[in-house]
Amino acid sequence: MAEIIGVRFKNVGKVYYFDPNGQQINTGEKVIVETSRGIECGEVALANREVPDSEVVSPLKPVIRIANEDDLKKIRDNEEKSKDAFALCSKKILEHKLDMKLVDAEYTFDNNKILFYFTADGRVDFRELVKDLASVFRTRIELRQIGVRDESKMLGGLGICGRPFCCSTFLGEFQPVSIKMAKEQSLSLNPTKISGTCGRLMCCLKYEQDVYEQLLRATPKNGALVECPDGRGTVIDVNLLTGMLKIRLDKNPDAAPRTYHKKEVRVLKDAVIKVDKKELKELSSLEE
Repeated sequence: MAEIIGVRFKNVGKVYYFDPNGQQINTGEKVIVETSRGIECGEVALANREVPDSEVVSPLKPVIRIANEDDLKKIRDNEEKSKDAFALCSKKILEHKLDMKLVDAEYTFDNNKILFYFTADGRVDFRELVKDLASVFRTRIELRQIGVRDESKMLGGLGICGRPFCCSTFLGEFQPVSIKMAKEQSLSLNPTKISGTCGRLMCCLKYEQDVYEQLLRATPKNGALVECPDGRGTVIDVNLLTGMLKIRLDKNPDAAPRTYHKKEVRVLKDAVIKVDKKELKELSSLEE
């Protein structure tokens, strides 16, 4: 077993393990640690605890110190300088006529590097821009292209549900989301209904999927052949959450379908939920 603390460097970002170096460090405290980017300040997300050695990438780097007032002042100063760097970089992008959108600028804690995050439709030749920025700031410059999901996570905002974005409030890492999930959750395959502000499939489709998979195992699907109190019929509509089914009876197919609870019917031959190839092709960009 290894004693660790978990540290985040961004809001709702990935948690990295560090050696507490004999110190008892509480959740929410700021610590100074060495990372691949240099000396950084992060927030403790997991207080001292022991984890199996198999979960640790050795050797663990030790915590240098708990952040003091000078460190916190430096962070605030860096945030102010980052705003100025963002404004200047935006101006330089226009001057170089580059097809890219600047999302954020960030000074590393030790001021050895400035990172600029941007989105673009394809590859961008920003070599001249980097040279220009380096001549102004006199430090290392890194331009990092990110995806539209990462942009939403950084900037935050409100989703169509009226709540803050899941990615910027509690989802630490993005998980793959598929059109099939939307289909299995009986959602309309209308891009405006199933995509978030980022233009990709809503993240909530993923973490609700387990519940829907459980319900699907216990509920006849559209097209299933069933035996119900009034005879055999075909399921034409399903409400997974309530378990109510609309069934067209074989003995009177032209009559209005009847409604039954799934507990009232016996499945003779279940159906399979499929995504039409044409639909999949049209909506594939939402999965990227």
